[in-house]
Amino acid sequence: MAKRTSISIGKYSLIGLALLILITVLIIPAITIVFTAFSEGFQTYAASFLDSTTLSAIGLTLLTCAIVTPLSIFFGIVAAWTVSKYDFRFKNTLITLIDLPFSISPVISGLIFILTFGTHSVIGGWLASIGITMIFAIPGIILASLFVTFPFVFRELAPLMQAQGRDEEEAATVLGATGLQTFFKVTLPNISWGILYGAILSTARCMGEFGAVSIVSGHISGYTNTLPLQIEILYNEYQQVAAFACATLLLGIAILTLVLKKILSTRLDHLA
Repeated sequence: MAKRTSISIGKYSLIGLALLILITVLIIPAITIVFTAFSEGFQTYAASFLDSTTLSAIGLTLLTCAIVTPLSIFFGIVAAWTVSKYDFRFKNTLITLIDLPFSISPVISGLIFILTFGTHSVIGGWLASIGITMIFAIPGIILASLFVTFPFVFRELAPLMQAQGRDEEEAATVLGATGLQTFFKVTLPNISWGILYGAILSTARCMGEFGAVSIVSGHISGYTNTLPLQIEILYNEYQQVAAFACATLLLGIAILTLVLKKILSTRLDHLA
């Protein structure tokens, strides 16, 4: 009886500790963001989004996501197909390289892009000679955002494809289906939920990316500032209401991502 009591005490102590940490590092900061954003009323909150530089930052963020997410989906499908359907010598090395953005600091990746695509580098100098500017311009922001987001779709699709095996694709091939027919009629329907799940995670990551984008953007107000960079500028200029108002957008996206992630993960568990 005493042993059971001690186990219960330990159990509820750990639950209480977990809740305390959750409240301290997540719930209280989230409430603070919302409270500060609306501290001067809804009109002031709404007016925070009417500034031209803020609108530009929101537009650039949406544009970046509109370009990066489809590219991440394409790469994720190709990479997952390659890893799950074929056996080759450097397969584990390829998987490790794909996971590299998870382990390298976004700031470091931003510096790497500057060294690689800056105007003083060989590649950057050649691109500049044909009129393409990568660093301190929108193409660099898209490239940096793609680097930090492209593993997400792959990470969702690779286990799903491996679990499903190759039997259905091989059967379709035997029946005379072409490669494209097999993909669109057999493979794609089986992985559509995984693609959507990975796309949601990629989009959320792209919208909230700060480190790599901060390095390659040059912080040009009204041109290369994304929403996270604009929030930093507003906060540093002591425009706290405007900064936290913009932060509520990212907070809302984070909450929506968690809800969709829960719904889709349940769906994927049924498919696995």
